[in-house]
Amino acid sequence: MDRIWTASDRNNRVLNNLQRLLFSTGRLAGTGYLSILPVDQGIEHSGGASFAKNPDYFDGENIVRLAVEGGCNAVASTYGVLGSVARKYAHKIPFIVKINHNELMTYPNKFDQILFGTIKQAADMGAAAAGATIYFGSAESGRQIVEISQAFAMAHEMGLATVLWCYLRNSQFKKDKDYHVSADLTGQANHLGVTIQADIIKQKLPENNGGFEALNMGGSSYGKFDKRIYTELCSDHPIDLCRYQVANCYMGRAGLINSGGASGKNDFAEAVATAVINKRAGGMGLISGRKAFQRPMKEGIQLLNSIQDVYLSKEVTVA
Repeated sequence: MDRIWTASDRNNRVLNNLQRLLFSTGRLAGTGYLSILPVDQGIEHSGGASFAKNPDYFDGENIVRLAVEGGCNAVASTYGVLGSVARKYAHKIPFIVKINHNELMTYPNKFDQILFGTIKQAADMGAAAAGATIYFGSAESGRQIVEISQAFAMAHEMGLATVLWCYLRNSQFKKDKDYHVSADLTGQANHLGVTIQADIIKQKLPENNGGFEALNMGGSSYGKFDKRIYTELCSDHPIDLCRYQVANCYMGRAGLINSGGASGKNDFAEAVATAVINKRAGGMGLISGRKAFQRPMKEGIQLLNSIQDVYLSKEVTVA
C-alpha cells in the first residue's frame, strides 16, 4: 500500500477498501497477495453449463461460503448473487461486484460485454470493489473502454477499488497459434487497463508470444511493436512471459492476478503451477473459479488452500 497506492490519486476510502478489506482478509491477510474466488459463469457461460457438475452452486450463497471457508481475500460475482446474501456476508468477506457481462441468449450468440447495473448498486450492498471486463481487440472495445473508464471513475469517487478483466477477443488473433494468450498482446491489454485506472488487472496466464509479429505478416499491418519485445524484454520461459505482463501493469503499480483457467483432470497441479509462475514473475495473486466450484465444496476449499500455500511459502520467491 505504501509503495504503490498511497502515492496515487486514490482517495482515502479506496485505500481503506484495499488495505483494511481486500489485503487484510483470509489466509493471505497481510502478505500483499490475493486469492480471489470469481464466479460469474452463470451469466458468462450459462448457469446450466457452469453448475451441472455441482448443482449446489445454483444457490449463490454457496459461492460466498466457498470463498469464506476457502480462506479467500474476496469473492467476485454478479449483482444478483452478491445482492441476494449481502446482509449476511458483506461484513464477513469483501465483495467484488462484476458490473458487466457477456450474455449468451441472443441468437446467434454474440460476444459483447454489457452493463448489468450501476456503481451505486454495488456501493449500496457494501461492496469493496467493482469488477469489469473489456474485450480488447473486439469491434465493441471502444464503447467498452469508455463505459468502464466512466464506471471506474465513479467507483473511485464512491470509495470502491477497481478490478479489470483485460481479455482479448478477435477471431483474427487465432493464426498458427492462439494469440489471445500471447504475452505481447495481453501485455498491451494490461497497459490499457492500467491507463483507465484499474487498481488490479486480471489476465489469463500467457502461453506464447509474438502476437503483434504474427498479425503483421503477409502484407497486413496491425498496431506497433519492436522486436526487442521478443529478444531483450522477454524469453519463452513461462515466468518471463508473465513478467512481461507485470511490466505492462506500470511495472506492478497495478497488481497482476492471473486466472486459474477451466476445470480439467489436473486441476490441483495446474493451479499450483500457475500460482508459482505468477508469484515468481512479480504478480499479486490468483483468481481461480471453475477449478474450485466445479467440484465438491471440501475439494474446492483444498484447491484454494493449495493456491494460497504457494503465496505463503517462503521458498517460492520472485525470480
